[in-house]
Amino acid sequence: MGKVIIDGAIVDNQWQRLEGDTLEGELPTGNIIVPLAYWQANRDALLSRGDVAVWLAPGEEPKDLEDDLGALPLVAIHFPAFKDGRGYSYARELRTRYNFKGEVRATGDVLRDQLFYMTRCGFNAFEVREDRSIEEALQGLKRSEEHTSELQSRSPSR
Repeated sequence: MGKVIIDGAIVDNQWQRLEGDTLEGELPTGNIIVPLAYWQANRDALLSRGDVAVWLAPGEEPKDLEDDLGALPLVAIHFPAFKDGRGYSYARELRTRYNFKGEVRATGDVLRDQLFYMTRCGFNAFEVREDRSIEEALQGLKRSEEHTSELQSRSPSR
């Protein structure tokens, strides 16, 4: 299933994101991430599995999961294109309005230059595009965090 960045470390991806024809018939065993519409249509059966998370597409908002967030270990937010910024707001809402403590994962067109800003909005996990280096993405994230920390230490106290 590849690698993912979680809380600043590269780890094996323990979750399989499902879409389209992978939702037909019997679902695979193990940790799965299903689309919001599939979750809504099959909520009770999926809750009984205990190894299911949900992914949001642009236009699907965290409020649609409000009653279920306590049962979800992970909410993934899909970025079909880097220029679609709604996912940043969704992550912020999950953390601030709904006090979601689980993993908030960015999927799709996730690029190195975005990770620092995504972290500031509430993401703590990233599936970097397959055609990009996950190691370079993590190095870029760490450099951005170090630079910010350095700037904050230099600013005068008020």
